[in-house]
Order: sequence, then structure tokens, then C-alpha cells
Amino acid sequence: MPVYPGSESPLFETVATVSHEGYAEKRLTLFSHTGTHLDAPSHILSQGLSLDMLPVDRFVGSASVLDFSSDSVGSIEIDDLIPYRYLIQSSDFVLIHTGWSRHWGLAAYYTGYPVLSLDASDWICEFGLKGLGIDAISVDLPQAPGFPVHHHLLKHQMILVESLNRLQDLPQSGFTFIALPLRIQDGDGSPVRAVAIISD
Repeated sequence: MPVYPGSESPLFETVATVSHEGYAEKRLTLFSHTGTHLDAPSHILSQGLSLDMLPVDRFVGSASVLDFSSDSVGSIEIDDLIPYRYLIQSSDFVLIHTGWSRHWGLAAYYTGYPVLSLDASDWICEFGLKGLGIDAISVDLPQAPGFPVHHHLLKHQMILVESLNRLQDLPQSGFTFIALPLRIQDGDGSPVRAVAIISD
């Protein structure tokens, strides 16, 4: 599966089967930021909160989708976010739909994806969100030194969910977003099963 450049691919090994041992079990070897995953503040900040320090309700909340999938590739600026101001104010999580998940499994997935500018990341932090998600492999471009957007968002105690998929299937707002990580001691991140609960 696609992983961040420099990370090893996950490995899944069958170590026991029902037919031989009477039970089934697998050995999982993977990085904490594999696939759709969550970044805790401790991922970037030396004094940031780790997964086991965050209450479970930090990973659940009302959400909205900001659709930039039809825009040209580039930075998402404050002016791009302002039309969504009232939507952001009423949400715990903001999910950035860039359409980049269409490149999953291709070399194009790793470069050139849209990200928030530093000014836009500062602006969105003013809303007291629980977290932000994006359908790209990172909230920072790979060539950005020091992961500046990560720093801006994580220092406000937000969680980041990266490599989301199927954001185009969600309504713009009015749904519950859930991204529960493993409660790893001193955990900097964890793969998650990200789901949306949509009311009828």
C-alpha cells in the first residue's frame, strides 16, 4: 500500500490458523502513520500530548467538508476558507476534500497535493476545532522544511487525520465524524478506521 516516502510498507504475517493451531492470529508490522491515520500533537511537538493523554471524545464530533476538488492545485488560502466560515464555526472537525485520493496507488499521490497555507492554518486554528482531516498523504508538502502546517495546527491541540478517502460521498455538514486510534502509550499517531455517521 502507499506509505509516506521513506517509511516501510506494512507487513501482515499469518502466524496461526484455525486448521493447524485451532485459532487464527496475524503478526502486524507497521509504522504508526500508515494508511489513513491520525497525528497526535506529540508527532511533531516535543511537549505535545500523546494518544494516551487525549480523552476519547477528542476523536468524535460534528464535521463538515470543505470542497476544493474542482480548484487548481496549489495552496488553500484564507480567502478560500472565508466562504466556509459559518460551516467551520459549527463543526468540531473540518475535512478538506481536494480530490487527491484519486491518485491513491500512483506516484502522483506523493507530490503536488493542495495544502493549507501557513496563514490559512493560523486562521483556521481560531475556531477551536478538535481536528482537521485531508484526503492527501500529509497536511504539509514533502519539500516544506520543518513541517510548518503540522506545527501550526498541532500546537493548538488539534488532531490531524491524513489519507482520508471518499469525502465526495459525504454531505457538506450535519454528520458525525469518528477516527478512533489505538490507545498507544506515548503514541505519536495511529492508523484509524475513519467513519461518518449520517442521520436520515
